[in-house]
Amino acid sequence: MATLLGSLTVPAPTFPKPKPTTTTPLSALASPVHRRSLRLPHVKGLKLSVNSSTLNRSPGSFLTLTSSRLSRAARIVCEAQETTVEVAAVTDATWKSVVLESESPVLVEFWAPWCGPCRMIHPVIDELAAQYTGKLKCYKVNTDDCPSIATQYGVRSIPTVIIFKNGEKKEAIIGAVPTTTLTTSIEKFL
Repeated sequence: MATLLGSLTVPAPTFPKPKPTTTTPLSALASPVHRRSLRLPHVKGLKLSVNSSTLNRSPGSFLTLTSSRLSRAARIVCEAQETTVEVAAVTDATWKSVVLESESPVLVEFWAPWCGPCRMIHPVIDELAAQYTGKLKCYKVNTDDCPSIATQYGVRSIPTVIIFKNGEKKEAIIGAVPTTTLTTSIEKFL
């Protein structure tokens, strides 16, 4: 579900029209400045709402609002898609301070880049990180880069999700499981 970020009113640009002379090249009259168009960059992840009668798509990744079809001002509304929380990676150097010394419960995903089920559970972990922001900290450990952490906690299969509270391993969930399974486990330790 998208949420409204804000509105922006863009006034129609006003440029002086050049008077054709015998020394004015035709390319100068056809430049975008003289056509009175406003170019907006195409941004991935945002929706652009404009009256369909004022919108022209040009080849490439830009939207063109042509002033001949533009009223005195165009109203542009940007909507953002749901934001996701980036789950930070933990290494041997940061393990103790980030996970073991945390005052709040910590969910750690053990994964590897070559693991298909790990790629399936990444969006679930991202969703949980956003859902439990402020209540639960979420991290990930690449078992190829940090095998000592995985060995220390008996991780033999990935993906494995371990929940820590007060520096102690409380529960381990092995495999690509649905969100409800992880949510049930998390709720026990909040």
